[in-house]
Amino acid sequence: MTRRWPLSGVALAVLWLFVRGVELTPVRLAEEFIIGLLVGLPVAYVFRRFYAPSTPLSRTIRVVPYAMLYLAAFLKELLTANVDVAYRVLSPSMPIHPAVVKVPLRVQSDVAITTIANSITLTPGTLTMDYDSDSNTLYVHSIDGSNPEEVLEPIRTWEDYALVIFDEELKPGDPVSQGQADPARDGKGEVADGD
Repeated sequence: MTRRWPLSGVALAVLWLFVRGVELTPVRLAEEFIIGLLVGLPVAYVFRRFYAPSTPLSRTIRVVPYAMLYLAAFLKELLTANVDVAYRVLSPSMPIHPAVVKVPLRVQSDVAITTIANSITLTPGTLTMDYDSDSNTLYVHSIDGSNPEEVLEPIRTWEDYALVIFDEELKPGDPVSQGQADPARDGKGEVADGD
């Protein structure tokens, strides 16, 4: 078992590197990481009561590869979406087919739902519009919702990793609970399948 707040402080220091947008030189990265630790560790210590007092080291070691895979999948989708949106903006015909896609989730915890919703919103061409807690469903606006499965594919990949990272009840590959479909809505907010 290890105390959780130091790990949170290190995570905040890594986040600091992304927020600062530092040069990719070893010296600059080290300097900014130390500054991130000087900021992150005290913040994590002050807010330590919001987290469990300790976490098993074996769980942390098990989760780190999935967190890296989540980050890699997110960055890949971020790059792909940037290129796609740039093409749509520069294309003379503006191939835009907006739709709202209903995304039932398998993750249950607030932090997992928020992580996925933020990942969707940070990806160009998609925006998390709403969350229905009764059905555990996100409503996602997409610049091209003509094929809802294309919108759902990266979200399901992120969710598979989030199930492990956030120690959810379901496991990667488990289906969405019965009774929850993935219908698309058109750009006017009407349900395409008649819901």
